Amino acid sequence: MSPAPAGEATPVNTSSSARLVSWPPLAGSLLMLVPIAVVSLLVWQTAGAALQGTVTHYLVLTVAVLAFSAFTGNSGILSFGHAAFMGLAAHVTGVLTIPVAQKAIFLPDLPLWLAGLELHFLVAGAIAVVLVTIVGFLVGIPICRLGGASAAIATLGLLIIVYGVLVGARDFTRGSQALIGVPRTVDIPLALLFVAIALIVCRIFRDSLPGLELRAAREDEPAARAVGVDVHRRRLLAWTLSACIAAIAGVLLAHELGVYSPREFYFQITFAVLVMLIVGGMTSVSGAVAGAIVVTILIEVLRSVEESINTVWFDEPTVFGLTDIGLSLAILGVLFWRRNGLFEYREIEDFVLSPRKAPAGSLTATPERVARDGGLEVRDVTRMFGGLRAVDSASLSLKPGEIVGLIGPNGSGKTTLLGCISGALECDAGTIELDGADITGMPSHLIARRGVGRTFQNVRLFSNLSCQENVKTALAAGSTGSRPARMTERCLALLGELGIADYASRRAGTLAYGLQRRLEIARALALEPRYLLLDEPAAGMNESESDELLAILARLREVRGPGLLVVDHDLSLIMRLCDRVIVLNKGEVIAEGTPEDVQSDPVVIEAYLGRRRTAERATSWSTARE
Repeated sequence: MSPAPAGEATPVNTSSSARLVSWPPLAGSLLMLVPIAVVSLLVWQTAGAALQGTVTHYLVLTVAVLAFSAFTGNSGILSFGHAAFMGLAAHVTGVLTIPVAQKAIFLPDLPLWLAGLELHFLVAGAIAVVLVTIVGFLVGIPICRLGGASAAIATLGLLIIVYGVLVGARDFTRGSQALIGVPRTVDIPLALLFVAIALIVCRIFRDSLPGLELRAAREDEPAARAVGVDVHRRRLLAWTLSACIAAIAGVLLAHELGVYSPREFYFQITFAVLVMLIVGGMTSVSGAVAGAIVVTILIEVLRSVEESINTVWFDEPTVFGLTDIGLSLAILGVLFWRRNGLFEYREIEDFVLSPRKAPAGSLTATPERVARDGGLEVRDVTRMFGGLRAVDSASLSLKPGEIVGLIGPNGSGKTTLLGCISGALECDAGTIELDGADITGMPSHLIARRGVGRTFQNVRLFSNLSCQENVKTALAAGSTGSRPARMTERCLALLGELGIADYASRRAGTLAYGLQRRLEIARALALEPRYLLLDEPAAGMNESESDELLAILARLREVRGPGLLVVDHDLSLIMRLCDRVIVLNKGEVIAEGTPEDVQSDPVVIEAYLGRRRTAERATSWSTARE
């Protein structure tokens, strides 16, 4: 593979399979919504009150499960707290809409201004949604800085706290007793309208650039930060949006039930909604809606069975908990046979519609060469892990257009030093300057946006996103307002530059190892970096694949001109590729120079082979000369 002349455009040959384009989110929303609307409206016109009540309740719970999906599905963080937002909204709208005469009986201790207030349920609902959304934003600020189990436990704490507040605020909520007199104004058409709104909003957010960035962080948070994603901000956006949708669900449920207590918005509804989400597929909006259908039918069947058992075998109705048992078994069954839910990572259109093909033709990558001025300067950086000095006063420099190798024995601190440079790890001492600006201690996503890209020692892709989405995430994080169509073209051009355009629509986790390495480099290049940190890019490759990688990296230098800092144990690749080589041992820089000088340095040989082996090697060389 011969490098293209510097500054020339690199033609990208893209096959039809590489130019598959997904359908817009509105198409998927309509595919899901139309059959639900037809069945629901048919029930509204022809069925009795009992079945209408069941369908209305299903539609309200669909809005609730979409609220959970907007956060949990995109962030990967299981939330137990969204029922708290439903409960808050339900009690706010309830107090604002209960007739004045009934307030005087059931809520005699209300403030005078509130006791005499009786609003239309749409006005009261809007007020409740706005207030709860503000509360959601405020409590989301600390919660969204957490991740994994810590964030899930924090949401559980939120649910318990809000439940305690609702029970304790007796003057406003009647405590643990039921709130009575809330107007029952929600029917099938109204609930269906809000299902449509929630579904379309959730699909648009999922397929938007912020939604893509959050889904990337769900797959691999450090990798997402390394391509410029501000994970905390994206989580907070999804959390606030989901709190708003949960508040809408709470308002609908309040005006569907008419009588309710704080217990309605506690563990029972949280469990039911999470079952819907897990059964349908946590990461799919369509799956969330389908899960609501399946679980609602399951609940109704189990209740009928339970009632039949009680009627046949017992003189008085007895509660067996058959519904909870059935839902628990449903979760276990899904986790065992289809652990990612019925829809897994796909939407309804992925099953029903074939991907559209973009117009045929070739794309052309026209990368700008980076300016030669400036440089990356690492001065006396130290990184401690407890009492271990992983990096000890290490210094190096890298200029644009230069390829520098960083080598050393296992455990010498190479990857740790790259982590310090990229912002993934904090330095205990020393400074790092990027083109004259001090970036020491700067968050990794900001360093990435300033022009430092990186790959990882172990491949860290967004495995359940397509190759195109992997690259698009980096483009989105550093985007300056490019049109979606233009971003798609740039994605395909970058994939073509690395020779993997034919795999654009494939899920990244299904690629062969060598192709995954190329995709990781393509994703890093989407940042248009001035400096690219490559951590063992040839690891696991055979000789032929290493030669191809060497040609690709050489061409990148010629065409784009970034500075490359390459860590690898393939000394043959390092010696052929690099202008300079820096050697680390026990966290310290022990040698620096041209590949030839470093290769023959006794200190370097000793670091790799040890003193005894070095002495034996020197003796054998001496004997050979004699």
